[in-house]
Amino acid sequence: MLRASELFEFPESLPFGAIFRPELAPWEWLPLIKEALGEYVYKGYQTEKPCGLHIEGDVYIHPTVKLPPFGLIQGPTYIGEGCELRPGIFIRGNLIAGQECVLGNSCEFKNSLLLDGVQVPHFSYVGDSILGNGTHLGAGVICSNLRLDQADVTVALENGTKHTTKLRKLGAMVGDQAEVGCNAVLNPGSILGKRALVMPSIAVSGTIAANSIACQKEPTLSAPRMD
Repeated sequence: MLRASELFEFPESLPFGAIFRPELAPWEWLPLIKEALGEYVYKGYQTEKPCGLHIEGDVYIHPTVKLPPFGLIQGPTYIGEGCELRPGIFIRGNLIAGQECVLGNSCEFKNSLLLDGVQVPHFSYVGDSILGNGTHLGAGVICSNLRLDQADVTVALENGTKHTTKLRKLGAMVGDQAEVGCNAVLNPGSILGKRALVMPSIAVSGTIAANSIACQKEPTLSAPRMD
């Protein structure tokens, strides 16, 4: 069984280390986001809020966070030290973001865990996903979280085994320092190993091994027939 520690090193900056245990499978971390935020003691925004930014529910924002002139943040949400939120941000609750993350313009986030240094700068959707330390999503990346048949998501591991997660919604689990190119789609239950690369404009499923590259396969051209 794949362990979360094989993809992520949980940062000391986040006060939830006792909840996100390294021996669990990475998809087992997802339901713990709501639990972690439910146990957190909120102390208000602790920062001035721009007049065009709407915040509702239990939300913690570190005073060093750069806030945008407009957007919507719904709780429960935790935004860590040094993060930057850009215009048009839409946070739908159950979000944890560690230090120095970029949550970009016109991006939507829900029920996700972002570890330290995550960059999602432009026009992306991150739902029911875990993004490891230093990961970067190019513009327009989609972390798809729901199968077309709406059945529980099954993850396919690198060794060929498959596991039913018992989760109807599960996006991507992106290991530390991984990179995803512009307009790529990470299908439900996708796993990217540490420092994996995904080329732009492709759809990814299953597991991409650590230190490897996922790219579009070249089409096979058949010789013309002469009848």
